[in-house]
Amino acid sequence: MPLGQFIFFVYFCSMITFPIAKVNLGLNVVERRPDGYHNLETVFYPIPIKDALEVQPMDEGFPSEVDCDLKITNMPIEGDEQRNLVVRAYNMLKSDFPTLSRVHAHLWKGIPTQAGMGGGSSDCANMLSLLNSMFRLGLSDSQLIDYAARLGADCPFFIINKPCYAEGIGERLEPIELDLSSWYIGIVRPDIPVSTREAFSLIHPHAPAVNCNETVKKPVEEWRNNLINDFETSVFTLHPELGEIKSRLYTIGATYAAMSGSGSSIFGLFRENPSEILKNEFPGMFVFTSRL
Repeated sequence: MPLGQFIFFVYFCSMITFPIAKVNLGLNVVERRPDGYHNLETVFYPIPIKDALEVQPMDEGFPSEVDCDLKITNMPIEGDEQRNLVVRAYNMLKSDFPTLSRVHAHLWKGIPTQAGMGGGSSDCANMLSLLNSMFRLGLSDSQLIDYAARLGADCPFFIINKPCYAEGIGERLEPIELDLSSWYIGIVRPDIPVSTREAFSLIHPHAPAVNCNETVKKPVEEWRNNLINDFETSVFTLHPELGEIKSRLYTIGATYAAMSGSGSSIFGLFRENPSEILKNEFPGMFVFTSRL
């Protein structure tokens, strides 16, 4: 069973799953589409930063205003919880499966928001998978992917949770063989929110000289000048501190460093565990290190 899709009973009729994050290995904005979106080319790679999502049937005496009651803890998320993607995932299935029971959902956030790591997308995709298991809806992975695509461009990846090459707006996925288990990843996320809309507005779409799917087949030592995130040009102009973090990751030993998505997390791949040096270099920032 893919990482992040492990679902089990906590107690009678309660289930929990652990949504994971991703990074982008290359992200090229190829062209603007007639519908206003952009066609992309990227490689999604799962990383072991996790949220926790627990769902249980709603108490009979709970007020009837909502069918899915969501509580979010550990990290604050702006906005109405009833507009969260987790609730939207429930409501979407409820519209097709009217007998779906009302539920309480508890989302413990460990994946930073506005970080380019897909935390919200992972949460809603895992909500779909959890409800499918909990209520025995019988949906196949391909059907879950179709539902996930209606919630967001990178949501389908979190149904698969394996390295994938993605095209379109991120919804056309091709699983690939890519094993980075001998590497450590170090992630730095400063308290700098990045507007995806603004980042896209400054992009000049173009086809890359080399497709990222071809580049990731080469040794990581060859990625630095060939595996590009197109958003870095515009986002680093808006937030020079992010470009400085990337440069510092190289200075302290990263073999490859890049921004994930439209930011603001910057990650590096290291041969040796960079945990202590990252904590010392980036005090006060979210820092995560792990063996991949």
